[in-house]
Amino acid sequence: MPGRKFFVGGNWKMNGDKKSLGALIETLNKAALDPNTEVVCGAPPIYIDFARQKLNAKIGVSAQNCYKVSKGAFTAEISPAMIKDCGASWVILGHSERRHVFGETDELIGQKVAHALSEGLEVIGCVGETLDEREKGVTEKVVFEQTKAIADNVKDWSKVVIAYEPVWAIGTGKTATPEQAQEIHEKLRSWMKKHISADVASNTRIIYGGSVTAGNCKEIAGKADVDGFLVGGASLKPEFVNIINARK
Repeated sequence: MPGRKFFVGGNWKMNGDKKSLGALIETLNKAALDPNTEVVCGAPPIYIDFARQKLNAKIGVSAQNCYKVSKGAFTAEISPAMIKDCGASWVILGHSERRHVFGETDELIGQKVAHALSEGLEVIGCVGETLDEREKGVTEKVVFEQTKAIADNVKDWSKVVIAYEPVWAIGTGKTATPEQAQEIHEKLRSWMKKHISADVASNTRIIYGGSVTAGNCKEIAGKADVDGFLVGGASLKPEFVNIINARK
């Protein structure tokens, strides 16, 4: 879509070490990446500094989570200020694993979004339904509620990317069909137009996550309301380059 720069995020999750991530970074640095695609790599917290030092400056670095305050007695948490101090400029918030493995609520995710933005980070805000929710026919209800919790805490939408990630398609090998992805992205954009503004709906990037591979990325990228990807497992492999170049 004209005006919305294609965005590909790699979520490395709790994977890698300096040797394997160093090799991946070398591959990315040497690759001919589509200059019309914004690329951001989500490193494990202990490797944020390493990733930022090694990655080409044109590739962004993101944390995979942060807390809702700047400092304090919160063992093992990291703050937006710390993330920025390591040279990273993005954070992933509301990922389904944070919601469903670690029990984060919509309210907490909203508070994190507000604090991260206030500290100058850009946010990849994740939303998506479980298989049970999809089968019950409440996909839109769930996704809209999660999006509202994020939206209520955003003043500047130019700093936010929304990632639609159907939970049933994350790490399962199942992928939403291009049509399923487009349907929810289109409905999300309509929700934003109605509840935020036509301008925000038109300009905010909505990216897809859920078992994206080099094999399926081009077809999904061709859909009008899909503005990129948040990639899990495949972002640790050389095929990540093909996904970045899905619109080339």
